[in-house]
Amino acid sequence: MSDSKSKPRRAGIAQPALQAALTDAATDPVRRALWLDALEQQLRPCLPPALAPHCRLANVAGKRLVFIVDSPVWNARLRLAAPELINVAQSIGLAVTEVTAKTSLAPLHPRKPAQNPVVPVSEASRKGLQAALDLLSASDSADTPAPRGIHRGRRKI
Repeated sequence: MSDSKSKPRRAGIAQPALQAALTDAATDPVRRALWLDALEQQLRPCLPPALAPHCRLANVAGKRLVFIVDSPVWNARLRLAAPELINVAQSIGLAVTEVTAKTSLAPLHPRKPAQNPVVPVSEASRKGLQAALDLLSASDSADTPAPRGIHRGRRKI
């Protein structure tokens, strides 16, 4: 009699990625990462609203909660919030007595590249720009070079 846990896996059978990651030797790091993420979700509501986007729980090392912050200012603010975080962590069963913050050189949540927003132009602005282009086009002559950045010919805005 052998149970399904003791059977060796056949190499030819594909497993879903999460199932494969949670088996055998890989179990501890993945389970720990999931546990840390769940713990962060419990601690995050205790952080001051201004601080929350600038810090992240990185580890629980012995009796320390280790957070990563994205600047020294947030490091100081986290120290001020430490007593509340310790109380909450102890209330959910962790034997922590201190909070440590490490400052990261990179932002915790990289910003998306800015896109060129479309800014609406009023009808009056559109007419004023068109009048300026008309004046420039009318004053152009074939033998005078156009000033830098000015193109010959009429454009429609």
